[in-house]
Order: sequence, then structure tokens, then C-alpha cells
Amino acid sequence: MAVVVNPGLDRSAHYGAQLHNEPEVVLTVVLTDAVDGSVWTACVQCGQCQILLEYEISIFKTLVSRMKHEVLQNFLPFRGGLAGVFWIIVLLQNPSSLQLEVTNLPIYQFGKGYKAISKALGLPRTTEVTKDPTTTSKELQASLASVKVSVHDSTIRKRLGKNGLYGRVPRRKPLLSKKNIKARVSFARKHLDDPQDFWGNTLWTDETKIELFGRSVSHYVWRKSNTAFQKKNITPTVKYGGGSVMVWGCFAASGPGRLAVINGTMNSAVYQKILTENVRPSVCDLKLKRTWVLQQDNDPKHTSKSTSEWLKKNKMKTLEWPNQSPDLNPIEMLWHDLKKVVHARKPSNVAELQQLYKDEWAKIPPQRCNRLIASYGKRLIAVVAAKGGPTSY
Repeated sequence: MAVVVNPGLDRSAHYGAQLHNEPEVVLTVVLTDAVDGSVWTACVQCGQCQILLEYEISIFKTLVSRMKHEVLQNFLPFRGGLAGVFWIIVLLQNPSSLQLEVTNLPIYQFGKGYKAISKALGLPRTTEVTKDPTTTSKELQASLASVKVSVHDSTIRKRLGKNGLYGRVPRRKPLLSKKNIKARVSFARKHLDDPQDFWGNTLWTDETKIELFGRSVSHYVWRKSNTAFQKKNITPTVKYGGGSVMVWGCFAASGPGRLAVINGTMNSAVYQKILTENVRPSVCDLKLKRTWVLQQDNDPKHTSKSTSEWLKKNKMKTLEWPNQSPDLNPIEMLWHDLKKVVHARKPSNVAELQQLYKDEWAKIPPQRCNRLIASYGKRLIAVVAAKGGPTSY
């Protein structure tokens, strides 16, 4: 059975105009019965037709309504609206027209929904990129080609862009287990109502590493075509980063505390020595109250039996801390600031890198530290809102 609906009449042109607001658009609808009578195919052709990657043809509601009333109910033995009837299988674009080929299976006759339709067609209910954001435009192109869809990958990117999907570098965040997530939510809820004075009287600590010629901080360059390998447009690298510096640092709302360079491998004994030489002097310099609290993460060196005994012996109260939660430690923002400014000064050797680290750390404005702590409640709210998942911090 083949039916051509008004291939050149004004009324068919009117259908296209309804959809695209373009006069003199010719619309052709062809319904073809398969040999076994179980499959119908429809082809819709019109000028400047919008390319779709969504399998539902909901954008064609106006067109669909007219087709159902004037054409399909007279020829096809099924019930239900056409928004649940047409499914995009083929997209072919040429300079003069765009052809959409859609397939209708017998399940529509029994009022099946999109889930059953997609299963019968062997197609996802939504576009693949919404399920797997790492899918490339080339992979989408290959996937569409498997169902006889011919579309350029640049067209796919444009259509994704018009639907608010853009290629971006994924953010690096710690992998969270269910236990981690539960602990993060528990921590955030427990401390949501803590007074600001509590956070202002906390000494925040952490360790970080910066490589001499590494990629500790992402950056971009503005350049012209064919200049990618000019000296000014490259980031010099050497084997193993050319050397690096590991440091321990601390800060409070009143400003930056001591910074210690870690030489060699840090174990519990080295960590305890760092605490001995730097914690109480920092507490004194920053004028923290007698009720001050030490924050540290759950690195094995920080939570080992010997370190726990050392902390107890030295009467240092610590803040319980959820694993895999650097976003809850505002010192991460200071590390980012520090690495950025140190890289900008372009140290040429490790000794110079160490000195720059110390100099720039001491220059961190107390106002910067105070703002980080003043907004700490927002971090807790973000964790609760994310149900323990990654946040923007």
C-alpha cells in the first residue's frame, strides 16, 4: 500500500508553513506498507526542516495533528496520538531538502508507550549523550549509521548545541562510595547550625604537591592557526615533571599560617614533626581561641595509631572528617591561588620553586581567608543539596 498525500498542493505547503513559518514549502507524506504487512514507513520532506536527534517527534505536533485528522486515520488501523506513533530512523540532508524516514510498528495498534516502542525498535528512548556524556559526535554518527542514518558529525554537534549540550572538559572529582556519600551528608547536616565562630576558630590543614614544569594548573593560550608549536604557545615539560615540591600548610579565618616543605617521603613520624613545629606557632600567630580545633583529612599518616596518640598527648582536638571530601576544605582554594601565581613567575629550578612557594603563601591576604570561612555554610548546604555527591567547590 502506497499513499501520496497532496504532493504539490497548497494545503501541503500550508503544513510546512505551520511548522517553519516559511511560505511556499512543499510537504510530501508517503505511507508504505511492508511486504509482511507489519511495518509502515513514512517520509516527510520539506525545505529548511530542523534536524532532530531526539527519537520522539514531538516537535512536529502541529504537523502530526493535521496528518492524523486528514490522512492517517483514513488509512492505518491504529489508535492513539501521532506523537506516540512516529519514530525517527533516518536523517538525510541535502542542499534542497531534509528527509526524515520514520518507522511505525504494530505495537502502536495496542497503545504501547515509548518504552515499549524503543525496545521493539532497538533504539534508546533518549539521545545517547544524555545517558553517556562521554559519547563523541563520531560515535553518535556511527550509531545513527547502524540504523541507516546518514548525518555529518558537525551537524550532530550543532544540533546538540541547540539543545544545550556542549563539549566540555570533565571536572576532576574524587570517586565517592556509598559509605563516603553517607558520611558527607551526615557531616554537613551535623554542622549546618554551627555558629560562624566555630569555623573561624578552626585551623585548616592539608598537603599539596606542585611540579616545576607540570600541569598542576590548567591554562589556555590565544594563538593563530599553524602556530601551535611556537615556543610562546607551548607548555614545556620534562621527564617526571622536572622536580616537584610537597608542602604542608595551614590557615584560619584570620589569615595564612605556617608553611612547611616536606623533604623525602612523609610518614607518621614526619607528619608529627611537622605538627610539632608548625601547629601551635600558627595558632598563636593567628590568635585563635583556646577552644580551637584542628582540621585534617583521613590520610593514613594522619589517622595512624601513633599520630592519634601524639594528638591526644598534645591535647589537640581534631574535627571528624568525611573521606574523599576536599571540596569541604577551603584550603583547596588557597592551593589553587598559590599554584597559579607561582607558575606565573616561572621558576627555573626546585630551589626557586620552594622559595616562591613560601613567599607567595605569606602574601595571601587575610581578607581572602576570612571570605572563605565566612561562606563555609554554603559548602555544607551544597553537599546536602547534592545528597552527598560532588559539588561545585
